[in-house]
Amino acid sequence: MRTRCLPAGPATIEPWESTPPMPEKPLRNRDEAEFERLTERHQRELLVHCYRMLGSFEDAEDMLQETLLRAWRGRETLQQQAAVRAWLYRIATNACLDAIAARRSRGLPNLTLPPGDPADAMPGPEAEQLWIGPAPDALLDLRPSANPEVHYAARESISLAFLAALQALPGRPRAILILRDVLGFSAAEVSELLGISSTAVHSALLRARATMTAARPSRKSKVESEPLADLLARFVDAWQAADAARLVALLRDDAVITMPPLPLWYRGREAIRAFLETQLFSGDARAHFRLLQTRANGCPAFGMYQRDAAGVHRPAALQVLLLEDERITELHNFLVLGDDRLFRLFDLPSALP
Repeated sequence: MRTRCLPAGPATIEPWESTPPMPEKPLRNRDEAEFERLTERHQRELLVHCYRMLGSFEDAEDMLQETLLRAWRGRETLQQQAAVRAWLYRIATNACLDAIAARRSRGLPNLTLPPGDPADAMPGPEAEQLWIGPAPDALLDLRPSANPEVHYAARESISLAFLAALQALPGRPRAILILRDVLGFSAAEVSELLGISSTAVHSALLRARATMTAARPSRKSKVESEPLADLLARFVDAWQAADAARLVALLRDDAVITMPPLPLWYRGREAIRAFLETQLFSGDARAHFRLLQTRANGCPAFGMYQRDAAGVHRPAALQVLLLEDERITELHNFLVLGDDRLFRLFDLPSALP
């Protein structure tokens, strides 16, 4: 069957009619068009659910397609049309659990490796190491939830640090915490979705909450005030001028910089300045870089372009900035190696003059 990855937008609500509704047709008797109509309104939230579970937007897109295929093949298991959402979440969660059992968990270099020394040669990318990937705000729902079961704010629940902490949890506790504390499903609903007892849900949730509390960052990203808008403008100017001193002046003393998929990160102003001066900004690098602003994981972000031998600026990295007290605390550079799929995800152009 054909599947579509994302709906055009939120589903509309049918106007109330005075005539009695027609009897509900079992889903197994519906054709493909009717199946897509019933499921497409839930596809965006299912995609984000898979992203939280797996830490990769590319993996999440694949898992959404797997979810829809499993749903189509098992459509006779849906008992009531009103239960479509919960039914799809059960299928998506189990598909993600299967994927988690078959692969290594993702992370971030600064949470899994010791800091690097800028005097050492830079390593190449590790093909077998899996890293957390960014996601555009345009595809994430950052509206606050009114559900009292929700423990995490929408912005925090898609932050890179939160996603990395989630990946440290085993599959089932990860699913339970997301379903209960991020999406607000009740304990009884989670019990039914996963086919386990309420006692098992409660025990796993307590352990998962303890792990997340220990890993939860104390600082929060701020992105909206005028001083921070000025900070972002100065960041762009410093980077495009290849001015390491001006750029480092915007960092907090204990700032970190990462470059997935390189198994490498630096901590502190001096180390970051040495890296910039000896690697990225060495020689005459003025006008070598250009930045276009976007947003990722609830934070300001930039598509960074690097000039090639022909004078064309090509995608080099998707930068995600974490800010606090008018300083940059973390700068994650997701390198573009070989293709521009990441830039297409953020609707960024494939080249700049």
